[in-house]
Amino acid sequence: MARREHDITLPDLHGQRAVVTGASDGMGLGIATRLAAAGAHVLLPVRNQRKGEAALTKIREQTPDADLSLHALDLSSLDSVAALGRTLVDEGLPIHILINNAGVMTPPERQTTADGFELQFGTNHLGHFALVSWLLPLLRAGRARITSQISIDANQHSINWDDLNWERSYNGRHAYSQSKIALGLFGVELDRRSRQNDWGLTSNLSHPGVAPTNLLAARPELGRAQETPLRRVIKTLSARGLIFGTVESAKLPALLAATSPEARGGALYGPSGFRHLGGPPAEQALYSRLRSTADATRLWQVSEQLTRAALPR
Repeated sequence: MARREHDITLPDLHGQRAVVTGASDGMGLGIATRLAAAGAHVLLPVRNQRKGEAALTKIREQTPDADLSLHALDLSSLDSVAALGRTLVDEGLPIHILINNAGVMTPPERQTTADGFELQFGTNHLGHFALVSWLLPLLRAGRARITSQISIDANQHSINWDDLNWERSYNGRHAYSQSKIALGLFGVELDRRSRQNDWGLTSNLSHPGVAPTNLLAARPELGRAQETPLRRVIKTLSARGLIFGTVESAKLPALLAATSPEARGGALYGPSGFRHLGGPPAEQALYSRLRSTADATRLWQVSEQLTRAALPR
């Protein structure tokens, strides 16, 4: 059964500088490819240089005159985040779009970042929190749109406030949910503080629904030698046009949130089909776990303490 692919039209992005984390493959590469085709200068901060260079080649196969640059970034290392931040601040060029897309999901055993944080919390949330803090002057100069990629898992479980790094007991799926709830709370609070303090930023959230992306693929570095059984089920149903989205449709909510003139700060964008698992992108109700200003404020303070990255009040 053939399925109809959904799509959106991006505005002309010539003269704009976009940064996309996790753009060396998968959904992030698709997002970067579309931004480049719309005329943006796209900066790809990548952990693996070889994969980054391959990504540049793939983008230029579709857009030969794509304006691209490659930088090193490992979100699981605060030193690496700081190094990229210093480099870009020294360049002094405004950033107009930042898509916090990179992430890791459910390693079978608990792992930690270079700084000792639980890997998912440290990479998916704290790494992006630190990155925004470093890039804030450039984001303000570009009156940037910042889109943070969360997950439908941000609508499940909760933040483990008493054991943020899951040292006493580890549940990979619950830890993943926590990391995405945290990133979502940060994205909403960033927009609130921008409006309150006249930073000139717009911050919103997106999620890809459910699609056969690389998050559940074989990841030897995470201790996962082959793709998960769940990914095989998702691939099968997606190929038949049933329930779930595709790799192509999964990237659209982030692109809509990051580029549409109608996309609002503090809002959530995702697929509009059955239970928001697939379908064309649209605004949807903010998840209940992302609505607490008290939780957002608490998380902001904890994140500043853990990353030693103080954002202006």
